Amino acid sequence: MGEPASEATFGDRLREACERYGPLCAGIDPSAALLGAWGLADTAHGVDEFAQRCVEAFAGHVAIVKPQVAFFERHGSAGMAVLESLVATARSAGLLVLCDAKRGDIDSTCEAYADAWLSPRSALAGDAVTASAYLGFDALAPMFDAAEEHGRAVFVVARSSNPEGRPIQSARSASGSTVDDDLLASVARRNATWLAAVGGAHSIGATGAVIGATLEPSEFDVRGLGGPILAPGLGAQGAGPAQIAERFAGCLPGSVVPSASRSVLVNGPSREGLRAEAARLNESLARALV
Repeated sequence: MGEPASEATFGDRLREACERYGPLCAGIDPSAALLGAWGLADTAHGVDEFAQRCVEAFAGHVAIVKPQVAFFERHGSAGMAVLESLVATARSAGLLVLCDAKRGDIDSTCEAYADAWLSPRSALAGDAVTASAYLGFDALAPMFDAAEEHGRAVFVVARSSNPEGRPIQSARSASGSTVDDDLLASVARRNATWLAAVGGAHSIGATGAVIGATLEPSEFDVRGLGGPILAPGLGAQGAGPAQIAERFAGCLPGSVVPSASRSVLVNGPSREGLRAEAARLNESLARALV
């Protein structure tokens, strides 16, 4: 179990940012298709221009951005250098950064992922990272420890909305619960233990979950998660603000961040277009999530 962070935790910063700017998490996905639509080359240089425009558009208007690591990684070391620059620039501009890397492994490998994505010494470390627990939830302990120690967060993919994942996630485990609900229960236990260790100084734990906003509720009561929730599916995947409000009613204030990528990014390359769509979604979410 990681030591309590000496600085403000991710949960503290997230709640404050959501209160100030709204709950929207804006994706930064420089795919080949979007680069072309923006008139940019499918190169690391094009990705860099794409990322810079997103930061300029979103800074001061959304709480958190979510770069999809794969779209940087596909350009090799030059693409990862762009990601490092994006993380630094976005955080300097006051944005929280959730790196959508979906990392996960066991033992020393997971410790290395923790160093890469959560340590203050790493240029890749933003404010949070997504992780895959399908090699075992407890195998992610080095990442959870690092997040708690350094005031960051790990979002565990539990209930994804892609149809390929549902047969595995909805399968019944030996406990009788579904696999995804077992993961959510593990997240809740981790948060309860850590929050007790910090003496109730923080209300949002350092271990979050990814729960698709398009999915019907499961047997697990998400109000008891104790940590932040990334809710992908807003916009292009079909979830609207009212649906998100219904799915996550009663969760901790400032803990639910609905994410949208394509539905916002198609409004580029104009910074004004990106900003206007983000503002529209934030306004709609703010009305629905009261």
